[in-house]
Amino acid sequence: MPFINDMLAENAQHATATAHTTGAESRQTLANRTSRFHFEPADVMHALHARIVGQDQALATVESALKIVKADIGDPRRPLHIALLLGPTGVGKTELVRVLAEAIHGQADAFCRIDMNTLAQEHYAAALTGAPPGYVGSKEGTTLLDPDRIAGSFGAPGLVLFDEIEKASREVSRSLLNVFDNGQLTLTSGAKTIDFRNTLIFMTSNLGARELQRYETSLRRGWRRLLPISTARRRRNMRRLVDTALHDTFDPEFINRIDAITRFNWIEHDMLDALIDIELAKLNTRLARIGRRAELDDSARALLRDAGFDRRYGARAMGRAFRQHVELAVAEALVDADLRKRDPAEIEPMQGRVGPDAAIRFS
Repeated sequence: MPFINDMLAENAQHATATAHTTGAESRQTLANRTSRFHFEPADVMHALHARIVGQDQALATVESALKIVKADIGDPRRPLHIALLLGPTGVGKTELVRVLAEAIHGQADAFCRIDMNTLAQEHYAAALTGAPPGYVGSKEGTTLLDPDRIAGSFGAPGLVLFDEIEKASREVSRSLLNVFDNGQLTLTSGAKTIDFRNTLIFMTSNLGARELQRYETSLRRGWRRLLPISTARRRRNMRRLVDTALHDTFDPEFINRIDAITRFNWIEHDMLDALIDIELAKLNTRLARIGRRAELDDSARALLRDAGFDRRYGARAMGRAFRQHVELAVAEALVDADLRKRDPAEIEPMQGRVGPDAAIRFS
């Protein structure tokens, strides 16, 4: 009888555990079904962290927005998210939107991009809102905006990027106020309405970049270089410079409709190896088509760290250095290579000269 009682107790315990497990699985299944969006924020963030260097705080803001969108609890009368990405050139603002498009839609160009520097005059607002009645193109509802990419689909949000928003005229930026408010843009002619309510809206700007560069330079010159300044105070001063430039450029009602203002950091020395790895991974993806793979020695990396660092131009400086030193060396080595050989066992290792004392090895 004790044996039977022990078996009964064990079975009861197992049944209880199974019920808890089944209940948890049911709750998880229900949670998965409550979201109509197919993307997983964790997967998207993994892709972002692999391609965007040194911007952990900015990526944390994006992750928070993605979680809210995934939960599908936002105001259905507004766009899913409106973000202003602030920072100097070459720090990953536009790249962030490309990676999002690739992670969500499978293609890096699956978003509507408007270069706002082409809309510097007031009358260019018609390029977004359409020509008014009586003008050419008014009946057709001609606009730079791509309604399909903006609308997205039931399972995937649309993406739109207003690049370098500060370079557009104030009339152009004010034309976006209704979009931010109610998620819709009715063209001036009334012939068409573009729906932004299933859309992630991103704007990029390098407002304050010049002021920040002058501030950083002033800290390294004259008597200021002799005075210690804490990191917290330095960041407060930099934030104040950017905020001043932001409010001098945009109306308060425009800024007030933005969900998140995200600040990107300058590219620093400790980020260079990660940038080299990203460029090398891109090259190896292209080389894989001909069965080759490249490797950099320590000397080559040191050369790239020196030639590819320029705080004014960020990651683009590294991209130029990589093309100049590495891709040229690879191209010269491949000229005499037998590209018909695809089996790694048949491919003889080759070397290319990246610099006087640096080499790239690929096989």
